[in-house]
Amino acid sequence: MWADDYLSVLRSRQDGGDGSGTVGSGRRGTAPPVLLAPLSGITDLHFRRAVRKLGASAVVSEMVAAAEFAKGDEESRLRAEGGGIDPHVVQLAGCSPAPMAQAARLAEDAGAHVVDINMGCPAKTVTGGEAGSALMRDIEGATRILAAVREAVSVPVTVKMRLGWDHDNLNAPELARRAESLGLDAVTVHGRTRQQFYKGVADWRAIRSVVESVRIPVIANGDVVDAGTARTCLEQSGAAGVMIGRAALGRPWLVGAVAAELAGHPVQTLDEAARARIALDHYDGLLALYGYRMGIRHARKHLAAYADAAGGLDTPARTAMLTSTDPAQVRVLLRKAFAGRHLSLGEAA
Repeated sequence: MWADDYLSVLRSRQDGGDGSGTVGSGRRGTAPPVLLAPLSGITDLHFRRAVRKLGASAVVSEMVAAAEFAKGDEESRLRAEGGGIDPHVVQLAGCSPAPMAQAARLAEDAGAHVVDINMGCPAKTVTGGEAGSALMRDIEGATRILAAVREAVSVPVTVKMRLGWDHDNLNAPELARRAESLGLDAVTVHGRTRQQFYKGVADWRAIRSVVESVRIPVIANGDVVDAGTARTCLEQSGAAGVMIGRAALGRPWLVGAVAAELAGHPVQTLDEAARARIALDHYDGLLALYGYRMGIRHARKHLAAYADAAGGLDTPARTAMLTSTDPAQVRVLLRKAFAGRHLSLGEAA
């Protein structure tokens, strides 16, 4: 792996080191970690495996509802699955300390190396239940959750947040300080408020206020799409590393490519056959993980993204691939999507 191992960044905190590092260059002059962000409906087990294998420093599970996970819900268990991934990072979401602590213990018992707490999701279905970024409106409640999860497990605990609920309440520095005081190991900050959702542009400079408030590592997130934006984000934020989200959809090689470039290593070139194999392995993995019917449904977002990234299908063929219930037909069309093009791992198209 090109980038500094994410766990080594967290261990620097546990060993009493300063996780902040040199601005834009990562911890103690090493290459900054480049992580795959948790994306609901996207960062399934097989996508995370591919991204990690292709060089990402770490990959984070889809958001797992803590209460459902604690009750033994099967879909929640599948979201938290991490076989074959090291380090295995599970992100939990919830509004109450007890279920969050119980879910964290279950995640650790199932092999999680890191537990991440979601305090950044802006979706109404999440904030309506007083979870995700809604917790930034209730910093005392958020603090109780941080404390409960930290006390429940022995593995590193991290938290992902936004700048605040809105621009009148930019309280990420305060929440980060509380996280640090409770013994959390790192903070990730998306450079938007909850009220912005994904509109406008991420304010990387605003993340610097969090970096300057704590000594634990801060990972910057939002609008990082390639090595150039990663470098600018690191320079403006002073963060120890970056997290890439939506830009990786359909391009599981992207995160590792950015990690390689930031480390000063050559970016590997994948030919059409290699890229098609990655996409096909992902598709087959979804069918195996979720079963035929549910797997086809889960695969559609990924198939659309692979088709758009590869650019090898006309509209009728793309539609046929997305609506087909015949895996053999999907495989043929997916190979066709990648036929005739070569791109580097870091190519943005």
